[in-house]
Amino acid sequence: MTKNKHDWKPATQLVHSGVLRSEFGETAEAMFLTQGYVYDTAEAAEARFKGEAPGFIYSRYANPTVDMFEKRMCALEGAEDARALASGMAAVTAAILCSLKAGDHIVAARALFGSCRWVVETLAPRYGIEATLVDGREIANWEKAVRPNTKVFFLESPTNPTLEVVDIAAVAALANSVGARLIVDNVFATPLMQKPLELGAHIVVYSATKHIDGQGRCLGGVILSDKQWIDENLQDYFRHTGPSLSPFNAWTLLKGLETLPLRVSQQTESAAKIADFLAGRPEVARVIYPGRADHPQADIIKKQMTGGSTLICFDLKGGKKSAFAFENALDIVLISNNLGDSKSLITHPATTTHKNLTDEARAELGIGDGTLRLSLGLEDIDDLLKDIDGALKAAA
Repeated sequence: MTKNKHDWKPATQLVHSGVLRSEFGETAEAMFLTQGYVYDTAEAAEARFKGEAPGFIYSRYANPTVDMFEKRMCALEGAEDARALASGMAAVTAAILCSLKAGDHIVAARALFGSCRWVVETLAPRYGIEATLVDGREIANWEKAVRPNTKVFFLESPTNPTLEVVDIAAVAALANSVGARLIVDNVFATPLMQKPLELGAHIVVYSATKHIDGQGRCLGGVILSDKQWIDENLQDYFRHTGPSLSPFNAWTLLKGLETLPLRVSQQTESAAKIADFLAGRPEVARVIYPGRADHPQADIIKKQMTGGSTLICFDLKGGKKSAFAFENALDIVLISNNLGDSKSLITHPATTTHKNLTDEARAELGIGDGTLRLSLGLEDIDDLLKDIDGALKAAA
């Protein structure tokens, strides 16, 4: 029995959608740890491989537990179909490469996670795919970069780590006008606070490692789009290159989805309070938070997001020395390059996630030596404020 009610609210969808119960009637989703499947007859095997009969063939292609995770994500995102992959970067790479060939052209916002930028700038050109990076905040920059062979637009919004925002609807409209498809990495907004498909995007990708698991347990990724695009572009790539998600990780992610609204709500509430606290401190040169009125693109945020973020970007006045002193003085907040976790995490992008960029590229993105990215967890807000206050004093 499969449940998938489209009129349910997100919190209900994340507990019940896509459930596939066996004859045992289990409450929790079953974990199907199997590589292959058996057939009653040779004719049944033939029919399944021909696509004439429903059922599973091999867990590299599809698996019941993974299928439940994909269906639940579809219900939340409002997508026709999805494929779950082994990691967020597997999802990004597959979404970009599966529909491109030598001679095609990508336009991408320059504010990207380091590995995403490597796929666009370094990997794709090795296969004859041209790439142009633009300041994604202005639609005119996207328009100028379009060529006759442009097939894909790619962006993340809010961006990693500086929480820039791109007008998804405007870029989607441009993509439609030139016959390209827009891929949106929606990790920082989560599917609860931003719906790229409703804004006109064609494909959405997630690192499910982040908020969806959100408890530091496993890796995962997911691509969501219309069924035709997945069937015609992604399916063969996925089937033959093998970036599939393990059933165990899919089960873990299903459990993570059940508590996603509770976790994201508290993390966002804490982030808003801490952003305001940081903005009032003399040690801090700049605070960027999508929930604040002083965000440079507050008007776009109001148009396309229903909440702020679980993350804050801020700059300390003393540069790298102050940033390191701040990190080292923290007691509760942990130094880690991950995000979206139940534990609060701090990252110095210039020496970790974005260290492979040139100094010029980091400067273009607003990543300085004093820039820090703070991902809020589920700790008590008063304890977090006290911890951050002490670290700021140490940084000064």
